[in-house]
Amino acid sequence: MTIKTGKISALCFVTLLAACASEVRVAAPQTAPETRIASRYSSLEVTEVTLPSYAAAEDIYFRAADGAISPTGTLWADLPSRSITLQLARDLGAITGVTVAPDPWPFRAFPAAKVDVRIEELLATAEGTFRLSGQFFIAPEADGRATAGAFAIEEPIVGKPTEAAAIAAARGRAVSKLAETIAQGGL
Repeated sequence: MTIKTGKISALCFVTLLAACASEVRVAAPQTAPETRIASRYSSLEVTEVTLPSYAAAEDIYFRAADGAISPTGTLWADLPSRSITLQLARDLGAITGVTVAPDPWPFRAFPAAKVDVRIEELLATAEGTFRLSGQFFIAPEADGRATAGAFAIEEPIVGKPTEAAAIAAARGRAVSKLAETIAQGGL
């Protein structure tokens, strides 16, 4: 009995490619915040957002009516911590009108303050809402007082609560509301 490893390797490679081709990924759509809030800081650095272990993965998660949290079978287009950090920086810049960039700070001069966000809950629910909760911290580089605040944001999922595109749109709106909350409460 002879084994043809070349054919087996080729078959495994084709199977692997087929599995990758069926991978569905969804991005939160970009929307420009309409709120404008003045900031006492001339520049802001947004540190990478921290997430609970389930939300740090590429999977989009859903909490069932019984409280069980499980993946929907669809993946985020980008790692959630990276994409949420980038959206917060973009939205805070639009809301405040000051220079805002994600960590690592890309400019020579230090930022006037750092924004640190720690998310405790980031998921769609059986009730048809997207939940985003946690804490934020504002740390001035030199003058000014440090600020901390908590947030609990719920955005309706327009459509089926397990539909990936509807969840992504709700997440985008929730993160924009978080940027407004941070601007109002600490900048």
